[in-house]
Amino acid sequence: MRLIQNSLHQEAAATLREQIFSGLYAPGSFLDELALCQRLQISRTPLREALKVLTAEGLLRHEPRRGCFISEVTEKDLDDIFPVIALLEGRCAFEAARNATDADLAALTMLHERLNGHARAGRINDYYDTNFAIHEAIITLADNRWLAMAISDLRKILKLARSQQLHAPGRLAQSLSEHMAVFAALKARDSEGADAAMRTHLIRQREALRELARNQRSKVLA
Repeated sequence: MRLIQNSLHQEAAATLREQIFSGLYAPGSFLDELALCQRLQISRTPLREALKVLTAEGLLRHEPRRGCFISEVTEKDLDDIFPVIALLEGRCAFEAARNATDADLAALTMLHERLNGHARAGRINDYYDTNFAIHEAIITLADNRWLAMAISDLRKILKLARSQQLHAPGRLAQSLSEHMAVFAALKARDSEGADAAMRTHLIRQREALRELARNQRSKVLA
C-alpha cells in the first residue's frame, strides 16, 4: 500500500498502530526499518518520525543502537493501569448518568441489545466491538475532554492485551452482566451507582486477565 504525502509520518504511524493492535507483530519483536520502508513505500525520515510517535504512546520500546521493538505488556503494567482506568471510566459513568437524555438512553438500549445478542451467540470479536462502542458512548456523554484524553492514552497500552480477557472461562457472561449493571444505573440516573458499577467492570477485566495468565502457565507446566 502506498501512503499519501500529506502528514506522511502520521499516516505511517496510524498504519503501524493498527498492525500492532491486529497482532501482526509479536510482543517484543524487532521492527526492521528497511523492511518497513519498503512495505509502506516511504523513506526513513517519515518512518522514524512515525516510530517516535508510537514510542511516545508506549506501543514501541526504543533501545539505543539497536532500534525499536514492540512493547510487551507485563503483569505489573496491568496491575498499575487497571485501577487508574477504572477510576477514570467510573467518573465518566458518573457524569454520563447526569447528562444522558432519553434519546441517549434509547441509543444505549440498542447497543446493549446488540451486546446481548453477541454474548449469547459467543461472537467474541463482535462483542468486543460493541463493548468498545458502549464505552465510547459513555465517555462522550461524560463530556469531559481531559478524562477522554487520559483514557485514550491508557487504552492504547491496554489494547495490546485487553480483548484476551473475554476468552477466560465464564468471562463473556460476566462481562455482559456487568454492562447491564452499569446501564441500569445510567437509566436510573444513579451517578454513584454508575461509577461503582463501571469501576467493578474494569477491575474484573483485570481479574479475568490474571486468571487467563494463570491458566496458560498451568498448561505450559503440565
